[in-house]
Amino acid sequence: MVVLYGIPTCDTVRKARRWLEAQGVAYRFHDFRKDGLTPEQLEAWTAELGWEQLLNRRGTTWRKLPEELRTGIDRAGAVRLMLEHPAIIKRPLLDLGARRVPGFTPDLYTELFG
Repeated sequence: MVVLYGIPTCDTVRKARRWLEAQGVAYRFHDFRKDGLTPEQLEAWTAELGWEQLLNRRGTTWRKLPEELRTGIDRAGAVRLMLEHPAIIKRPLLDLGARRVPGFTPDLYTELFG
């Protein structure tokens, strides 16, 4: 089954959920904050996608972090931050079983589920 990871208050996550529902795609929603994440999940995702692709540097959570945490960040630091502040993970993250896909656009999802 497809799993959509994110936070329910995120506009992009809402758009992705509406798109999946409108297309009749069965999925399970996993709330980063409520349902949590394991270090093993995050390690696997960063190994597959790269931590740079998972870390959302445009959002409010990132901008609110102290400068010393943001400067010179590496993979280990990014994983630690994403575990402590799951809202800093790029959303949504779609788990298709065989691969993970970060972000949402209707064109991307049409390509994936077309």
